[in-house]
Amino acid sequence: MALSRHPGPSERSLRRVVLLVEDEPFVRDATCRTLQSVGFDVLPAADAEEAMKAYENNGRKIDLLMTDLALPGRSGRQLAQDLRTTSAEIPVLLTSGYVEPECTSEPREPRTYFLPKPYSRADLVETMEKILSDALLRRAATHAS
Repeated sequence: MALSRHPGPSERSLRRVVLLVEDEPFVRDATCRTLQSVGFDVLPAADAEEAMKAYENNGRKIDLLMTDLALPGRSGRQLAQDLRTTSAEIPVLLTSGYVEPECTSEPREPRTYFLPKPYSRADLVETMEKILSDALLRRAATHAS
């Protein structure tokens, strides 16, 4: 079986920064390693409070928020809303092991995606690439008009 090939860091003009928020250490570490192995810079956080600190410490510069829906304290959805008060265009990838109808049904909030757990490495990378490609196309369309 041939593995799909994803561009490495040297093939990308810019490194993309993902704010990864997951309260389960094993899932957070595994996801972080997967994303880093295909060229993403990852800011890992265990909860919304940690995520907001990482966001601020990185100069409010992230390309994507990937967050579990169920977090201690504020939920992933609340975190996304908080980040979008300062950066309205941030794409958000919500994840959950519990399939919630409001996550899988349309319409969703703009630039919000859902990936059910458990997800494979290939599904994760493919979803991230699609989300960031869509964001790039939106930015290009906005600048062209």
